[in-house]
Amino acid sequence: MTGDDGNPVEAMISIVVPLYREEENVPLLVAEVAEKLAGHAYELILIDDGSDDGTVEAAKKARASDDRVVLVQLRRNFGQTAAMSAGFDRARGDYIVYMDGDLQTDPADILKLLERMCRDNLDMVNGWRKDRKDDNLSRNLPSKIANLLIRSSTKVRMHDYGCPMKLMRADVAKNLRIYGEQHRFLPALVDLYGAKIGEEVVDHRPRLHGESKYGIGRTLRVLVDLMLVVFFQRFTDRPLQLFGPAGLIALVGGLFIDLYLTLDKLLFGSELASRPMLQLGSLLIVTGILLFGIGLIQEMQTRIYYESTGRRHYSIRKDDEA
Repeated sequence: MTGDDGNPVEAMISIVVPLYREEENVPLLVAEVAEKLAGHAYELILIDDGSDDGTVEAAKKARASDDRVVLVQLRRNFGQTAAMSAGFDRARGDYIVYMDGDLQTDPADILKLLERMCRDNLDMVNGWRKDRKDDNLSRNLPSKIANLLIRSSTKVRMHDYGCPMKLMRADVAKNLRIYGEQHRFLPALVDLYGAKIGEEVVDHRPRLHGESKYGIGRTLRVLVDLMLVVFFQRFTDRPLQLFGPAGLIALVGGLFIDLYLTLDKLLFGSELASRPMLQLGSLLIVTGILLFGIGLIQEMQTRIYYESTGRRHYSIRKDDEA
């Protein structure tokens, strides 16, 4: 939805903001978004993730004074990823922005990201907090560890995977399936979808109200979800390429060990019953057969999934469709 000059034309922007115990920040957030996006069509979707303070009441008051505010209440605290997904499902705009409700990101950067997206014909623009205003130990250190792990494990090269300011085209955001702590891996998951991704420096401000929900303990959970994302990115359509080689190596190793022991017994009469290598060889053979079998079963399940659901293992850019 762009004009000849590459700028958006009457495009609706859906701004998705998960909230958890952000009572003081809600009215400030609504007011600042209205100020910074004056003259642009947008909806501000506030997702309350089971807050037990006055966040819901503050959001309802904001909704009563501004019809662009939409409130979605989750029944309990499902986590940031679930709240984000609920917001994406509810969004009606042509572009979907994700941002936190702690006011550390500047809503004015939404237009900056939108300009970059239209100029370079991107599907996602990820923010980069180049000059972070967070505590070094509790926030910056875990973020640097997580960024290093993700950068070394995925094909997507970003400076700041967890930046709470991201802009996506609606068709990309609505086709994402995210669980657990996977909101941090959005660039990698969007790349898996086949989208074009860019990065743009955004302003980052100190938190003035409320407490951060992040800490160094989340790094372990990020590591667990990273393993899943790497599997999705590399083997989701071809699981046999993961389990097959591992099974083949184990099977060949086990056969080699047992062949050696068999020749040793036949040629030299060696005793085999008490030798641990016999057990190791047998174990490797069984493990190899099991791994290869798991790969075959997963391969068949993948084919059944795509054929029964009608989903495709590829995606087509909408602006290229006839």
